[in-house]
Amino acid sequence: MGTLAVVALVGRIVMIFALLMAVPLGFAAVGEDGAQMAFIGAMMATFGAGAAMSLTMSRFRRELQPRDGFLLVTLTWLLLPAFAALPLLWAMPGLSITDAYFEAMSGFTTTGATVLTGLETLPVSVNVWRCLLVLVGGMGIIVLVVAILPLLGVGGAQLFKSETAGPMKDQKLTPRIAETARGLWAVYFVMAGACFLAYRWAGMSWTDAFMHMCSTMGLGGFAAYDASFGAFDSPRIEAVAVVFMLLAGINFALYFLVWKKRSPAVLWHDLEVRMYVPLMLTSVLGVAVFLWANEVYPGFWTALRHSAFNVVSVATTTGYATVDYAQWPIFAPVLMLFLCSFATCAGSTGGGIKLIRSLLLLKQARRELTRIVHPRAVVPVTLGGGVVPNQVLMSVLAFMLFYGSSMVIVSMLLMFSGLDLVSAATATIACINNTGPGLGQVGPSGNYQGLNDFQTWVCTFAMLLGRLELLSVLVLFTPAFWRR
Repeated sequence: MGTLAVVALVGRIVMIFALLMAVPLGFAAVGEDGAQMAFIGAMMATFGAGAAMSLTMSRFRRELQPRDGFLLVTLTWLLLPAFAALPLLWAMPGLSITDAYFEAMSGFTTTGATVLTGLETLPVSVNVWRCLLVLVGGMGIIVLVVAILPLLGVGGAQLFKSETAGPMKDQKLTPRIAETARGLWAVYFVMAGACFLAYRWAGMSWTDAFMHMCSTMGLGGFAAYDASFGAFDSPRIEAVAVVFMLLAGINFALYFLVWKKRSPAVLWHDLEVRMYVPLMLTSVLGVAVFLWANEVYPGFWTALRHSAFNVVSVATTTGYATVDYAQWPIFAPVLMLFLCSFATCAGSTGGGIKLIRSLLLLKQARRELTRIVHPRAVVPVTLGGGVVPNQVLMSVLAFMLFYGSSMVIVSMLLMFSGLDLVSAATATIACINNTGPGLGQVGPSGNYQGLNDFQTWVCTFAMLLGRLELLSVLVLFTPAFWRR
């Protein structure tokens, strides 16, 4: 009965999701790009399927239990990309179901990996839809639905906890969880509006500004051109992108607190931000000096320009590119992929381990080293002046165990299926961290189009695992979850 109640709520989420297709439909109608019927058909099919799920299961409606949140989130993130793939399939008749689902999942999980080429020749509405998926997936469709759950008649605390990134999920910004979700989305859309106007000011067309605003704020990296941001070749546009990628890599809850307290000091008082900013600056300058010293670029300022954009892009798990950085000396692209594993903050739209988990792991390791020397010493792990509960530390350790195991298993599966070591390992890193481009066959000058169906489905599942932070998905495979 519990599962059926979850299906009923998923149906209502699907109905809401169908309404989003009105945005690309509007672009299709204005531009007469030939994809109108694809979006009309997809919208009707999606809304109808959601209505059928909701109505047939409505008698099982009840208050959500703790375990229901994980099931609902995973089901939602499995089903919505399937419906999101419909307009892609119908607007591009040669696209396979596997590739369409991969593309939709990539957008929705803010990964930015693509199997499409000739992006400039696609209907504008298709590119708008791809990028809009990133914007919605960035903060999370579930958090959006939590904002209006009172209208749906169900509680949202468990959904918010299941969807929100990071180990400290029980902190509330406001007494009511729906108010928190609405506040986060308000901040998100205000910043998105600022990004949109900044891109237009920098020289993009209105349509390009909208599309790239979506994928910048969601840190998803989808672009409307095969050359990504290299197609613009504009230092001003690149500077705008760098600023907003950096901003989107910070916990959006902090921006909400800045607005409530009317003080930007909230940002710098946050431990993660105090780590994040120096890490990004050091990495950008370090790679710039490295490229200049290795004579990749003739001048330091040119090296700094390309380092700033591409290092920030990969480190924040966005995945844009202005040049083929895979051709740089190998240290630089490997360092960038290493950074994407942990550089963003919890509560941001970025992927990876998150800085807060990395810090907790370092503190836990230091405590164990102290215990080796002083076995009887009581050495609590502290963060921001407070003691971190052991439950949180155990959760972080479990996350890292599954994170490492997933990296190994996915890489082995890709190599078993015939992919070379560099492509397999970096595709795994890029998909689980929701970064997009890796190296080798899936590098910035290529894409995931060359993968076979098995490899594509493995990468698709890896993107889902990474976006929902592994445990939310893997818990569904335990017997205890299904036991009454």
